[in-house]
Amino acid sequence: IAGNFNLTNVNQLFDNLVDLGQHPKERADTVTVMEKIGHFLDDSVSKIYKNLRHEGYTKAEASPLIAERLKLSKILRKAAKNWDGGYAIAGLLGHGDSFVIRDPVGIRPVYYYSDDELVVVASERPAIQTVFNIPYEKIEELDPGHALITKKTGSTLVKEILEPKEKKACSFERIYFSRGGDSEIYQERKNLGKALFPLVQKSIQGDLENTVFSFIPNTAEPSFYGMIGAVQDHVRNLLKEELDKTKKPDVSVLKKMLNLKPRIEKIAIKDAKLRTFITEDSDRDDLVAHVYDITYGVVHPSDNLVIIDDSIVRGTTLQKSILRMLDRLGPKKIIVVSSAPQIRYPDCYGIDMAKLDDFIAFRAALALHEDIGNKKNIIQQVYNNCLKSVEKESETPPNYVKAIYDPFNDEEISKKIAEILKLDNISAEVEVIFQTINGLHKACPKNLGDWYFTGDYPTPGGCRVANKAFINFVEKINKRAY
Repeated sequence: IAGNFNLTNVNQLFDNLVDLGQHPKERADTVTVMEKIGHFLDDSVSKIYKNLRHEGYTKAEASPLIAERLKLSKILRKAAKNWDGGYAIAGLLGHGDSFVIRDPVGIRPVYYYSDDELVVVASERPAIQTVFNIPYEKIEELDPGHALITKKTGSTLVKEILEPKEKKACSFERIYFSRGGDSEIYQERKNLGKALFPLVQKSIQGDLENTVFSFIPNTAEPSFYGMIGAVQDHVRNLLKEELDKTKKPDVSVLKKMLNLKPRIEKIAIKDAKLRTFITEDSDRDDLVAHVYDITYGVVHPSDNLVIIDDSIVRGTTLQKSILRMLDRLGPKKIIVVSSAPQIRYPDCYGIDMAKLDDFIAFRAALALHEDIGNKKNIIQQVYNNCLKSVEKESETPPNYVKAIYDPFNDEEISKKIAEILKLDNISAEVEVIFQTINGLHKACPKNLGDWYFTGDYPTPGGCRVANKAFINFVEKINKRAY
């Protein structure tokens, strides 16, 4: 097997295998998936062979007939019955049958193309388009809960394996991880940037003349184009309003408006060989100081500097590298814009954002509790609730971590994040603007999985992982909660 997946209930599945008489060598989701499918495959082969023997076939005659009669969909249905998590798993059997199965919520993406000569499956559409030169329209998305099965003979079919649930495909795939060359993803990222302009306009108080727009390379670039498109639309609307006035338009005002355009500059320059998001924690602090350089001479002391990033997770790169360098340019205000909402909760379905205290939004919320003198009480209260949920082993416990954020609105947390990021040696005013949940859903209407931001997990295991992550935070256990 090979896959893009993570299961949240490996311990339960491990125990199930032991009860079935299996002896899995370790508690890992890859091993568990292999063993689970292997068990039901063995069971199916044994039953088919038993029937063939009763029909009078010899062992040698039975082998090709077993391959022919094997119902892979039935094996997968039994094996995947209790899997909790996000998965796109491909498997190949020794005799030549193969399959790709997608989780019933559609958390992880799966695209495929099939014709008389080939079947190709990938987690990203552009990979298929580029390698096989296949048009966008001919590539299909595998539905949640379904499997694409290819028999040894070459015949291909799509079968429902698990009943599909409300689709909650991962939105962070669209914001950050997936290739921006996908036509849908490119437009979604532009829409994310466009949705942020009203908040930016409010922050700069409409002063476009003294505002420089830029982006943090490279995944934020499409969002930047979307934001600039919104600025251009805004300028056109201002000009149209002036022209539509019943009285004669003021020529001096019109001339000023015709000269008004967004000031676009390449401010941050990134070493393409280095990626901070996927770097080991122990190496990040040293790395981030050397990833970026800046362009001098284009920002003036009277300017606002608006710089957009795809997301702000830990805030380490911003705090230890980017803000320091941007401040050297001497702007009066630095406005950091995130195309994603505040990342508040751990992921447990495949993207490695697993520890609560890594998130700057979590640290900001705790700092706000400290400001009102409630930090110790709220931590103890949430910790006690999380412990009870683990002890009860309830199938779908509430996400008790939400209580950390409930007393504060998004603006309060954003303001506190800006305070944390702004070190004493930074002269410029610093503001941080995040995407809204509503803006995210409008920009990515087919990918409504927003558990990172809202804590609304699409499977029971998600809430259990969030609560366990909080227990780990309190008990200072520096490991994943799954």
